[in-house]
Amino acid sequence: MFIGEYQHNLDTKGRITLPSKFREELGEEFFITKGMDNCLFVYTQEEWIKMDEKINGLKLSRKEARGIARLFYAGAINVSLDKMGRVLLPQTLRDYAKLKKEAVVIGVSSRIEIWDKESWENYNDDDELNYDILTEKMADIDF
Repeated sequence: MFIGEYQHNLDTKGRITLPSKFREELGEEFFITKGMDNCLFVYTQEEWIKMDEKINGLKLSRKEARGIARLFYAGAINVSLDKMGRVLLPQTLRDYAKLKKEAVVIGVSSRIEIWDKESWENYNDDDELNYDILTEKMADIDF
């Protein structure tokens, strides 16, 4: 399980170091793709297969299903860490997530998210993001 929040900088080549606590669980190869809220989603091979099955289970006759598949797969890369624990993020993914220099890497249970630091701070400043409001809106969650 991926948990926690870590701040890292991108180097001049667009590489980011992933937290050491995440590296072993990621395995030798993993996947990065465009995520929701303009961040990047990072999946282990096992989780990628689960997402692939879900997306392939969608009805292609629906425009939204085709759109989700295109966004998910077109921006995806299969990567591995270098000896320093870094991964190269292509310019297209950096642009999508508005990644400049400072980034935040967070664990979200079965996936990792990579955020631009400013975007992450703005996201967290949203008044609608607190347990009371969110649990009221998500009636099926009981803490």
